[in-house]
Parts: sequence; C-alpha cells; structure tokens
Amino acid sequence: MFLFDRLFRQLVRKGVLTVVDADGRKRTYGAPSSDIAPVTIRFTDHATPRRIARNPAKGMGEAYMDGRLVVAEGDIRDFADLIGHNLQWDTDDSARTRMWRPERLLAALDTWNWERRSKRNVAHHYDLSATLYDLFLDADRQYSCAYFDDPFVPLDRAQEDKKAHIAAKLLLRPGQRVLDIGCGWGGMALYLNRVADVDVLGITLSEEQLKIARERAAAAGVSDRVTFELCDYRQVEGRFDRIVSVGMFEHVGPPHYRAFFDKCRSLLNDDGVMLLHTIGRADGPGATDAWLAKYIFPGGYVPALSQIMPAIERSRLWLTDLEALRLHYAYTTSLWYDRVTAAREQIVALYDARFFLMWQFYLAGAVSAFRHDGHLVFQLQLTRRRDGVPITRSYIDREEQRLRALAGAGHSA
Repeated sequence: MFLFDRLFRQLVRKGVLTVVDADGRKRTYGAPSSDIAPVTIRFTDHATPRRIARNPAKGMGEAYMDGRLVVAEGDIRDFADLIGHNLQWDTDDSARTRMWRPERLLAALDTWNWERRSKRNVAHHYDLSATLYDLFLDADRQYSCAYFDDPFVPLDRAQEDKKAHIAAKLLLRPGQRVLDIGCGWGGMALYLNRVADVDVLGITLSEEQLKIARERAAAAGVSDRVTFELCDYRQVEGRFDRIVSVGMFEHVGPPHYRAFFDKCRSLLNDDGVMLLHTIGRADGPGATDAWLAKYIFPGGYVPALSQIMPAIERSRLWLTDLEALRLHYAYTTSLWYDRVTAAREQIVALYDARFFLMWQFYLAGAVSAFRHDGHLVFQLQLTRRRDGVPITRSYIDREEQRLRALAGAGHSA
C-alpha cells in the first residue's frame, strides 16, 4: 500500500475517501466537504493498490471490472466525482499541479486510424447488441451529447432539442442533398428529412447501425430519400449542399484531421454549410487514457480546438460559428449512468457482470470528465464561402424555435 498511500495523500484533499485494504485495515484521505459525498472503497487483494499507483486510470478501471476494487459506501460515480473534484482543471488548488502526469507516447500511435483499422475500432464499440443501447439511450438512439435548457429536462426532450439546434445551424431548404458522416442508427438523418424535406445519405462503419438505420428508413417509408451506406468518409463521392457530423470526429485521429477537412471541402457545394459536433478539450492537447483506449474506444481521441483549427485553416474552410457546450454532456452521461445502473440485471443477462461494471465505470468516468476535467463539446459551423450563412446568429434561434414547435405539435421522433 506504500505507493498507493503516497499517491492518494497527494491526490485527495477535498472530500473524505476511506480505503479498506485486503487485511481490513482502514486509511482515510482528505477532509469533509459539503458538496462531496464521502466514499469508501475496499480492496480484495494486496496487489491491486500497487497496480493503481503505477497506472491509476487503467489500474482502477480493471480493478473495478474484476471486482478487486469494491465501492462499499456510495457508488462508482461518487468515487469518480470525488477524484474529479480534486483534479478540477479550472481551479488553482487542483491536485493536477501536484502530481506527476507521465506522457503516454503509445496513445499518439493509437490515433493513426487507417480505413481498415477505423472499421475494426468502430465495430469494437458500436457493433454491440442493439438491446444494450436501447436500455440507456433515448427513443431515437442519440448516442451523443444532448442539449439542455436546464439540467432537469428529460433525456428524450433534450435529445430532440439537440437535433433542432443542429438543424437550425444547417440552414436547410427543401430538396437539398445532405451527407451525414457517422450516422449512427439513423436518427439525425431521418429527423432532417422529416422536418426539412431534404434527401440524406448517412454513412457508418458499423454493420449493426447500418442494419437498423435501413430498417428505420423503410419503416418510415422514406428509403428513397434517406439512404445509408457502410462507407468510410474517405470513399464518399459527389457533392452535397449540407454536411453534418455528430460524435464521429473523435474517431478520426489528429494525423487525419487535414485529410478529413480537405475531403469535406471537396464534398461541399460552393454555397454549402457543414456542422461538426465533437467532444473537445479546453485544456489543450492530451492523450486518451489507457483503460478507455483498451476497453471502450480503441483509436479514439478527444481533440483540443488548437488541433482542429490548423486543419480547417489549411483546408480553406470558413469557421462561421463556434459554440462551446460545457456541462451538457455531464447531464447527458449522468442520465445514461442512471439508466445503465437501473438495468443491471438485463445487462448482466445480455453479457456478464464484468461487462456491466466496465460500462458503469466508463459512464461514471465520463460524468466526472465533463463536470470536472477539461472536457466539453464543440459545435463548429463551416462553409466554403464567407457569405455562406447570414452575418449574425439570430437566424439560429428563430429556426430552432420553429423546429421545437413542430416537435410540440406531434412531429417528434
């Protein structure tokens, strides 16, 4: 316990963490705080504390999945929240300034997402059972950050509002041709067709998502206007009036940013508009932690704006609007966590107990990352021409309110 004890005495200053080792001995870290729930964890063997001290993120994730780290008071989200409070990025007394944070050179190599590797990485996460996603996502299966007017908006409403917010920025007109890069299960493509009378091509690298998206288009009777293909963005041909990409850019990888935006520019008509919705970093370039890269998002990387913008500039695209959604994904992932936790029995029956704990740890970490770390969501509106959109933002609010009114009149997904 020596290395673990030394690490956690540096790390935990706010909130009370009690640790019970495999011999039943207790150690307490931190001090009481009114806004941090006390947490007690217990180790079932002697080796786990040492593994965590050597590689905290990977060590804790694997120990929780394997049942070697048990949360005895509170739950894993409370534990992640306590750690997050102490690593808060935007406070002067963060433990980040006291701790050694080793560079992970292998993490950079993991973001070289060639076409074959991209498909394999996508399959790892998105070709899981559709039943799993039905258990925690909204009715439209939006697996990306929702848009909240306040933290207490129901998940389905917040996801509907997200689609309206994005559609408003696309300045859609009937008959336009839209490309949806990373279309998921087809919800955004079907929504745009329904509210704006546009034709949409959705592309994905997930065979499971493709199957369901096509089934949904057929059920809606719009297969002639909303089509889906198993296709890498690098292989798309033709020209489009609009491009939308939600939650896909995190799988591109920094070595490919220039190629991505070059491709998008070549696909846009001269008066075209693109909306890119992506998780981002406020704290500058970093690395995907080893546990997340191994178990959840192989090849995934959350970019800093300073990494995105040079590629946009060199691709000669205009950044016509930029919005930073800060706490919205914390609210979203917290609701997902609640739903996953409530569906424990179904998920264990679908996979096993280790998978459930893995998924719970993933979402608990996500809540903490968006609440305490430098993570947020960027929405970037891009055009080929400087006059591609109005010169003020008032049109976004007007169109968004119109689309919300449509949903309220019974036109929602």
